[in-house]
Amino acid sequence: MTLATWITISRLLALPFLMYGLHSHALEGPTPTTRWICLGIFLVAASTDWLDGYLARQLDQVTDLGKFLDPLVDKLLILGPLIALVELGQIPAWSVVLILTRELAIAGWRVQQTQIAGANWWGKIKTVVQIVAVSLLIAPLSGLWTTITVLIYGGSVLLTVVSGLVYVWPQTAPSA
Repeated sequence: MTLATWITISRLLALPFLMYGLHSHALEGPTPTTRWICLGIFLVAASTDWLDGYLARQLDQVTDLGKFLDPLVDKLLILGPLIALVELGQIPAWSVVLILTRELAIAGWRVQQTQIAGANWWGKIKTVVQIVAVSLLIAPLSGLWTTITVLIYGGSVLLTVVSGLVYVWPQTAPSA
């Protein structure tokens, strides 16, 4: 396995700590301090997404395994906290089901292809907006930030749907 693939796999190690932190104090929810710690864990893990891609390209270590694992790990890193945030009553379950449906559909679509395509720009923008949205949802913010967070999260849900349609549309359009 390449260095980039190991970094992708190491990103998964953050998920149990993040989930534990968001689930701690289950009845009253995580404390503000715990949320800040969870935010730090999430941001470090999310930043390795950029690092593994950069190293794969720079070291000429782009592999089909990496192209498959990287988006899968991204999905787990986003969906894990979102599920915890549903449990905390911060976001509606239907929005996470919509995101999960798109992610599973694209993953299923990708494994059916003879050649694994990397993420397109829509997918990359979607991932960045999701990371920002999850970060804001984890952080113990209030006031105007609550409205901003809801808008960014709503935008991430919309981008998730649009990027999924853009991903499969060119492959499903009838040829002339």
